[in-house]
Amino acid sequence: MRNEQLIRSCLFMLAVCLSIVPSRAQDSNFTLKEAVDYAIKNNINVKNAQLDAVSAEAQIGEIRAAGLPQLSANANITDNLIIQRFFLPAGGFGDPSVPADGPPVAVKFGVKKQGSVSATLNQLIFNGSYFIGLKAAATYRELAQKSTTQSKVTVAEAVTKAYYSVQVAVEKAKVLDYNISRIDTLMRETKAMNESGFVELLDVNRLEVQQNNLLTERQKVQNLIELSYTLLKYQMGMALDQPLKLTDTIDTVNLDQLRSETAQAAVNYENRIEYSLLNTQEKLAVLDIRNIRAGYLPSLSASVGYGHNAGANTYADLFTMKWFNNSVLSLNLSIPIFDGFTKRYQIEQKKIALDKVKNGQTLLKQSIDLEASQAGINIKNAFATLETQKRNLDLAQEIVRVSKIKYKEGVGSNIEVINAESSFKEAQTNYFAALYDLMIAKVDLSKAKGELYND
Repeated sequence: MRNEQLIRSCLFMLAVCLSIVPSRAQDSNFTLKEAVDYAIKNNINVKNAQLDAVSAEAQIGEIRAAGLPQLSANANITDNLIIQRFFLPAGGFGDPSVPADGPPVAVKFGVKKQGSVSATLNQLIFNGSYFIGLKAAATYRELAQKSTTQSKVTVAEAVTKAYYSVQVAVEKAKVLDYNISRIDTLMRETKAMNESGFVELLDVNRLEVQQNNLLTERQKVQNLIELSYTLLKYQMGMALDQPLKLTDTIDTVNLDQLRSETAQAAVNYENRIEYSLLNTQEKLAVLDIRNIRAGYLPSLSASVGYGHNAGANTYADLFTMKWFNNSVLSLNLSIPIFDGFTKRYQIEQKKIALDKVKNGQTLLKQSIDLEASQAGINIKNAFATLETQKRNLDLAQEIVRVSKIKYKEGVGSNIEVINAESSFKEAQTNYFAALYDLMIAKVDLSKAKGELYND
């Protein structure tokens, strides 16, 4: 019975180890920075933001195209099935035989077949809205680029947190494996003492209960690891069936260096991409007002056209006779005089939009200050909690050591050992939970200060 239990435990631990550490030849190894860089290149949200930036460039080109020469060509063939008649007064052609007070004369004007070909060149010379649009184009490009950066920051935050989640889950699994190994050793020793008559079978049963609980919890943690890896791959834009191995470990974090890096400092609003986006939106709002005001200015354009036309009673004559050329040059000046106060009300609306952007800037500053303050407090609390949990972990480990010595020497009880082991496992779990909270607080503080990701 004892050998079967030992073999079962060994096989379980082997299976777990194989599931956690797949073949290195099939793995894709990633540090945290590499995982973030991979996500920036492959995350769908970032790709969509980049496509929006490409679309913005096309829209900018569309604005510029309005000021370039516009050339069009036209060809037309007309078959006048029934030629329209025009009515002239009687005697209008000076014919004395036609009384002047007679009925009007219906006269056909036109021929049966007509054809024409022409080309027209239009050129915008001056339009205030067009030149304002050119200035807005560069600002619009800036807005699209900053929107892409904002998407990258969001992805970097999600990947970083998911990466830490996997690390903590793996460390929990290692702790449980260590505890399972310890309880297996204690189980063998207790069974041997029971067979020698030094302890009761009840002591063995208690240890077996604890062992089963550890194995069940280990399986839950293994499921958590798989889920955490799935979430990380999703955030990275990686195929879920692609192998992934994390090379950074959370237990190697230099806490002193981390404390120095996260020391509270003045927040620079310009470092936050959200604030930078609002600044760009303010520029666009100002340009919107200028664009409407430019509508009060006259606009000037020129066009030149050249073509040929001909007319005949049959198609054969139409294509064999001489075609006559024609040309026209025009200069068009449009002067707005009164639009019923339309532009005035449009400007009022745009001014309100500009005021809302400025209010948004003030509100965002307050939000950034609040986020930075909360993140600073959270990371201080996280450091304090981690230090407390580290002391608890050391104390729990010492209690386990002493309780085992007392039990082997016959001055302690099996229940005391089991309770000490349970407290030690709980202290280990709490320590890694506190470490995870610290790393998440670090991410939140870096985001609040605008230092999480730099494009």
